[in-house]
Amino acid sequence: MNTDNFRALSVRAGGAVDAEALVILDPVARSDGGERRGSIERWCRDGSVLVAGTPAGLVGYCVVEYTFFEQGFVTMLMVAEPARGHGVGERLLRAAAASCQTVKLFTSTNLSNHPMQRLLQRVGWQPVGMVHGLDEGDPEVFYLCTSPSTERAE
Repeated sequence: MNTDNFRALSVRAGGAVDAEALVILDPVARSDGGERRGSIERWCRDGSVLVAGTPAGLVGYCVVEYTFFEQGFVTMLMVAEPARGHGVGERLLRAAAASCQTVKLFTSTNLSNHPMQRLLQRVGWQPVGMVHGLDEGDPEVFYLCTSPSTERAE
């Protein structure tokens, strides 16, 4: 992927027209028998998706839902493999914080997902707890965006 494309990276609300492109960039959606595809289509229909794109096409997406104790929750953050390391995840997380409709915004990741943990800490999210038993032998670490209202002002 041409690094010049990332200079023109933009983030916008996604919609139903983006679903197929998101399925293509998401390796789980391409291989899990349709479950993730169904989720992507629902997220796009529900207006829960933010998409990141370059002139070459979509390179990532982020889903924010409000079903976690009625607080904002980043359900999914996915960046296409060739686009990783170019600030796409950071831009999506900042956009999620800026658009969050609640005072608090949470997310979680497996304890084994070190790249996601580093990204969250780099953009100022704080670990707030851990849940065992979701994925056998790989606890889920929960994070809180420390200042969604500050992100809105940027």
